[in-house]
Amino acid sequence: MASDEAEVLAANAAFYAAFARRDLVAMDDLWARHAGVACVHPGWDVVRGRAEVMASFRAILSSPSAPAIVAKRPAATVLGDAAFVVCTESIDGNELVATNLFVREDGAFRLVLHQAGPIARREALKRTPPKVLN
Repeated sequence: MASDEAEVLAANAAFYAAFARRDLVAMDDLWARHAGVACVHPGWDVVRGRAEVMASFRAILSSPSAPAIVAKRPAATVLGDAAFVVCTESIDGNELVATNLFVREDGAFRLVLHQAGPIARREALKRTPPKVLN
């Protein structure tokens, strides 16, 4: 595995570790400071801007009912100074798909986008295929 890919996967793992520990300081350290950032939590509208994204994580991580999240099957793609990881998230027995976009900033890969949403099961799609995919 290329060192950049390993670095991106490590940053992705650190994101989920910070979430699991409810560690807002670690979460804050993972997000870009110079590039624009955005986040789409499951069921939420888009949150734009670093201050707003950090406020959303502060609200989630400080809640006693914050869910435990386990990331599975992360796959990284590096595109020069940008990279993305696609993985699944297990939350309270439900599976989501997540995309985490990183940019190299000050020598390290930092998050600029996290988006997670439900996965449509293949069996459900066979019964009622979607009319519009996009």
